[in-house]
Amino acid sequence: MNDKIRDPQTDALFDAILTLRTRDECYNLFEDLCTVSEIKSLASRIQVAALLNEGHTYAEIFERTGVSTATISRVNRCLEYGADGYKTVLERVSNNEILTDGKESP
Repeated sequence: MNDKIRDPQTDALFDAILTLRTRDECYNLFEDLCTVSEIKSLASRIQVAALLNEGHTYAEIFERTGVSTATISRVNRCLEYGADGYKTVLERVSNNEILTDGKESP
């Protein structure tokens, strides 16, 4: 964990997130907490991580998502050298829950 972000205020934020039980509760909190653009940006980074994890190229990911190559590169650096947050999520979420076409499973 990056000590630059660890503090009681950030701990309280993460504790609050951990209390959420449903997708609707997540939508409600994040809609209050973030702009639509920020939420979409976070969601697209998870999608990029999933695509990189599947072995897709930057060009393929850009074509499918429209995410800049700079963002793709940043996500890739995190996958390779980061705190393993993306890896943890990708391992825990079943393949049917994070679909790399951006659609929810049936």
